[in-house]
Amino acid sequence: MVEVFTFSSVLFEANAEGSWVFAALPPEDADDILDMMPRRPGFGSVRVEVTLGSTTWSTSLFPSKADRTYLLPIKKAVRQQEQVDVGDSVQVSVEVMPNDQSS
Repeated sequence: MVEVFTFSSVLFEANAEGSWVFAALPPEDADDILDMMPRRPGFGSVRVEVTLGSTTWSTSLFPSKADRTYLLPIKKAVRQQEQVDVGDSVQVSVEVMPNDQSS
C-alpha cells in the first residue's frame, strides 16, 4: 500500500549559511512513517518521492532525534523552480517508497 503524507512546513536552513535547507514533517506523520518502516541498520533514512508545487523528485527523509521528526531536504534547484526559500511556508506531499529488501 502506498502512503502519501501532505503537510505544510516552514523551510529552514541547517547549521550555517550555505548549508542544507529542510522542511520538517509534522510529528504525527513522522510517527506514522516510523511505525510503517521495518527496523534496519544504519541511521534510519527513508526513501520518498516528493512533490512541492509542480516539481516532483526522489530523495530521502532523515531522522532528527533533536526535533523528534524526519527532515526533508529541499534542493536548491527545486527552491529556485518553485520560487521559495528559507522562511517560506510550503505545501509538500511525500510518498513513502517501498522498502528495497536487498539493502
